[in-house]
Amino acid sequence: MAKLTYDAHGRLLFTKEMKEEYTLLMPQMLPVTFSMMKRLLELEGYKVELLDTTHRGIIETGLKYVHNDTCYPALLVIGQLIEAINSGKYDTNKIALFMSQTGGGCRASNYIHLLRKALQKAGLQHIPVISLNLSGMEKNPGFSINLRLVRRLVPAMVYGDLIVHLANQCRPYEVERGATDALAAVWTERLVAGFAKNRGRSKREMRVIMAQIAAEFAAIELSGEQKTRIGVVGEIYVKFAPLGNNNLEDFLLSEGCEPVVPGLTDFMLFKIDNRIEDINLYGGSWLKKKLCQVFLWYVAGLQQCMIDAVKTQPKFHGLASFAEIKAGVKGYLGYGNKMGEGWLLTGEMIELIHSGVTNIVCTQPFGCLPNHVSGKGMIRKLKDDFPASNIVTIDYDPGATRINQENRIKLMLASAGRGV
Repeated sequence: MAKLTYDAHGRLLFTKEMKEEYTLLMPQMLPVTFSMMKRLLELEGYKVELLDTTHRGIIETGLKYVHNDTCYPALLVIGQLIEAINSGKYDTNKIALFMSQTGGGCRASNYIHLLRKALQKAGLQHIPVISLNLSGMEKNPGFSINLRLVRRLVPAMVYGDLIVHLANQCRPYEVERGATDALAAVWTERLVAGFAKNRGRSKREMRVIMAQIAAEFAAIELSGEQKTRIGVVGEIYVKFAPLGNNNLEDFLLSEGCEPVVPGLTDFMLFKIDNRIEDINLYGGSWLKKKLCQVFLWYVAGLQQCMIDAVKTQPKFHGLASFAEIKAGVKGYLGYGNKMGEGWLLTGEMIELIHSGVTNIVCTQPFGCLPNHVSGKGMIRKLKDDFPASNIVTIDYDPGATRINQENRIKLMLASAGRGV
């Protein structure tokens, strides 16, 4: 067993020795993107296990260690991790827990503290917790985000968004069932193999590869009339994670709909842009602003490669850029509204409506104040400006039943027009 090391504040550190011996348990959020992230971490020498369990027992486990009034995604993630620890599958002296952390002002920034508190309550405080963040929080000698990893993770995120965007437009219509998911899996393997050889990361390479991805998805045989397109927005975890939204996308497919889910890249750009807007509004370091502007330019440039690739195949609906979404929300919410998903949530709904997706499911953890302001709180204004919009908010919490959530969505679908 590796020697336990603590920092000056009593926090258990993940050491270099642990990197050699330990397995990182990582919660699932976006199946395509996170499966690539897992493989990229393995290329850095880490052992990683991606948790994809989705059963009700996770909620029950979470309720044992997290107050039921706490952020629902935190309860789910902590419940999933502790359930995995207690499964008997792992040596508890050879595992660490790995979570992302935004560093924002909402309750999600307390995930790491809540997880450590839960581990202590469960008598598992000897298990280290690693925070993946770009805010400089919680450094560990055995884990670091180097430039090579960033130059793999960011392109992987954009590739993941492209694959999901195209797959969502193929899956409802595919003639050969499973063809879409099979192609997504093939490309995941190809991309990771390329990253291992330091290929597929430059804009020039990404333009070529993304155009090829679009062409191969366009070659999938499809049939049937255009189905009702349903936008999905909301709090980032509940919006993306099958565990968080009770497999919402599968439910929409079963109802004869085509899910339209804005990607993770916009959220990443939103978090970078927030730091620039903070300095614009309140002052701050010009150097920090310049570095954030360079990073924003880099990620936005990769996003543009994705947008251009989709345009090469006329059969697919296009994508808006982050800059277009930001411009579209002007006059609705100020750019200082940044907690949770902030103005981006409203911006995504406006962009969906402009693109013809007027039927929208807004997913929100019960009691999530930022979502209620920029999600539910904006519906009346959007309805006034866009009378054809048809938006329903769905709360997710430990006491909410799946049947109630699905029935509310069915009521929305009943008033949705057929087609786009």
